[in-house]
Amino acid sequence: MTAPEFTDATALARPLPLLGGLSPATFMKRHWQKKPLLVRQAWPGVAPPLARPALFALAQADGVESRLVERRGAGTAAADWRVRRGPFGRRALPPVSRPGWTLLVQGLDLHVPAARTMLEAFRFVPDARLDDLMVSWASSGGGVGPHLDAYDVFLLQVQGRRRWRIGPLRKGQDHGFVPGAPLKLLRQFEPEQEWVLEPGDMLYLPPRWGHDGDAVGGDCMTCSVGFRAPSEGELASDLVARLADELAEALADERGTSAEPGGLRYRDPTQAPTTTPGAVPAALLHFARQAVQRALDDDPRWLARTLGESLSEPKPGVWFEAASVADAGGAVVLDQRTRMLYDEQHVFINGQAFEAGGRDARLMHELADRRRLAASGRRRLSAGAQALLAQWLADGWLHLDPQTPGDPA
Repeated sequence: MTAPEFTDATALARPLPLLGGLSPATFMKRHWQKKPLLVRQAWPGVAPPLARPALFALAQADGVESRLVERRGAGTAAADWRVRRGPFGRRALPPVSRPGWTLLVQGLDLHVPAARTMLEAFRFVPDARLDDLMVSWASSGGGVGPHLDAYDVFLLQVQGRRRWRIGPLRKGQDHGFVPGAPLKLLRQFEPEQEWVLEPGDMLYLPPRWGHDGDAVGGDCMTCSVGFRAPSEGELASDLVARLADELAEALADERGTSAEPGGLRYRDPTQAPTTTPGAVPAALLHFARQAVQRALDDDPRWLARTLGESLSEPKPGVWFEAASVADAGGAVVLDQRTRMLYDEQHVFINGQAFEAGGRDARLMHELADRRRLAASGRRRLSAGAQALLAQWLADGWLHLDPQTPGDPA
């Protein structure tokens, strides 16, 4: 199946086999974050993004996030499970004939172009929410036990068969996990529906729906398309840390050039003597609150810029190979590991922010949306924007499109 392009409202209103004949607009309204959807033959003729031997070899590599989950009993007690993290030696994985084990490889789209291509079919959801594609290979009976995810997930069966049991977490139900288990196994799981998925079938689950999948007959491969859903605490922690770094840099720049580097300094000429020296003065709390607010007010675009930098930051362990290319100005495509986003004032790429407006902004938005920019588009960029693309090519963030290097259109 060729991944559709969601570039206008017409495309979003068009029924898709991937969504069981629903359009992306209808799916998002009826199911997204609301209720599951089972689609038989969502992806007819689907092929695994890589063969089993190649997957096992990838799990041996440094920089690839992988886990081996072995089920040693029939229950969900802690002793019934064993989890090891990769990279795995050549002989570390069990024989494929041994039942009850699963190999999970996270972020397959960072390493395998076919996996990145699979993700394109799900870009009716904003890239800022799209996380990665994980692949799970399992021998007969293999699985990771009853669990839940804090994010949406599409479970696409690409090889073999897998039985899924699902059920919502209801009010009053024990939402805890099995103590001491190496996985977050639900202590109480009450499935309400059960299906066996064949290659090409897909199951969508909203956040916090309990589910348990086990391989039927072995040689089972499932692709999981997961989404990012940061908590308030996680997002605030990252943004505040970035603010602190910016303020520290600004303070370092000011030293030696200002009598009061870093802005106003706290003063308390009206402070009275105290009988409670351990108490924090209310005036100091007020000063601190004003300092944080002033730092935000000094740059009204700070929050939008910093959020974009955070959301476009590559995953830990991702690195790019610097390239030396003979660039004749042809079409360019984003590297499969590159994250590119934008807002009304900025373009974000791999954790960096650039201001853009007018034609440059429109063309950069096209590059982010389509992950490709034609040669004709490159020629219309300003000299400064063309220089940026040249730098991104050299950094390995972009590549010349090998299919249409000249792109005379």
